[in-house]
Amino acid sequence: MHVTVVGLSHKTAPVEQREKATLGDREARELVRALVAHPHISEAAALSTCNRTEVYAVVDDPLAAEPVLVDALLSHTRISSAELECARYTRRDERATAQLFRVVSSLDSMVVGESEIQGQVRAAWERAREEGTAGPTLNQLFRRALEVGKRVRSETRISAGPASVSTVAASIACDQFADLASRSVLVLGAGKMAEGTTISLVDRGADEVVVINRTVSTARELAARVGGRGDGFDRLAEGLAGADIVIASTNAPHTVLGYDQLAPIMAHRPDRPMVVIDISVPRDVDPEIAEIPGVVLHDIDDLERVVEANMNGRRREAMLGEKVVNEAVDAFAEWRSGLAAAPAIRSLRDRAEQIRQAELARVASGWDSLSPADRERLDILTKAIVNKLLHEPTVRARAAARESEGIHHLESLQHLFGLERSA
Repeated sequence: MHVTVVGLSHKTAPVEQREKATLGDREARELVRALVAHPHISEAAALSTCNRTEVYAVVDDPLAAEPVLVDALLSHTRISSAELECARYTRRDERATAQLFRVVSSLDSMVVGESEIQGQVRAAWERAREEGTAGPTLNQLFRRALEVGKRVRSETRISAGPASVSTVAASIACDQFADLASRSVLVLGAGKMAEGTTISLVDRGADEVVVINRTVSTARELAARVGGRGDGFDRLAEGLAGADIVIASTNAPHTVLGYDQLAPIMAHRPDRPMVVIDISVPRDVDPEIAEIPGVVLHDIDDLERVVEANMNGRRREAMLGEKVVNEAVDAFAEWRSGLAAAPAIRSLRDRAEQIRQAELARVASGWDSLSPADRERLDILTKAIVNKLLHEPTVRARAAARESEGIHHLESLQHLFGLERSA
């Protein structure tokens, strides 16, 4: 049996195509059930996230199974045949194993070291088990994959340091103020970057948030998601007066916060510092405000330098993670090859045991002088002889299964001893 994966990811497809290929829970369940109904496929699991959709399957003939996996993706998603053909990849056996191990370790993620993927892989495995489409091979593969993911995170520093502008901005605020729960956050803008930073700050304990945006309804939508208040720019001065942390992230073509606006406000609160984090391009904040006493200013260049430094560190750690993955891939290949040899070995030992028992019965029936103790000794002796005779063929059969031509050796073993292929 072979392990095969067919899929697409952020490395091969733009977001528009990845959206079309997304599998909801119901679609994923229907897909894996449909796959195992096919004669070439015995096990199946589907993994679908915002950055990838992959179908893992245990198949008897990879070439025959591949178009079946492709058709299943087309039937259960909205992606077109032409789009999938340009974006998809196929991995088999060790490369398929390495793919899942790298995915769960976040070595194949858009942000190396991100932590969500482990839970997503676990959910895909649990869904396959619930549907009865994960058998001995996929259960072993996914179990080992999750162990590899834990090892990579425990044995490396792949997740060290924030790896996005939003999380770096929130981290800078935390460094400035130990207790965010007692601080007021003012967010200028309500786009994706503003949303990501605001959520990161709330996750770190901030509970007083004011969002100011040109479109008040948009400001109120974001504020409602984090339990804050949404206003328009007509209330900017009031928002600044009460703010400890200012996040600037608008789409304005000019600065929205200048020296003359902020200096008088800070003059009335000399003992209350303010950290201003400008994550806009072009910049929202006049750099001269850094000269105002009590103001600490960080712009997008400051943040991106931190992100790049953290990512460089993660990339170095990822090289260590790759070593863990490679070791695990080899170990799984050895386990799988032993599984391939097991039917032939079991059949050989069953045949030997049948012969041993038949010969014992034949001899014992005409040997009246044998005592029960003699019969027991004879049984032990013949078992030992059979085990010694089969030891070397068993070892060699398992070793042969790990070779590229191993299947031929196993077929020869079955042919020479007249073993049942179905055993």
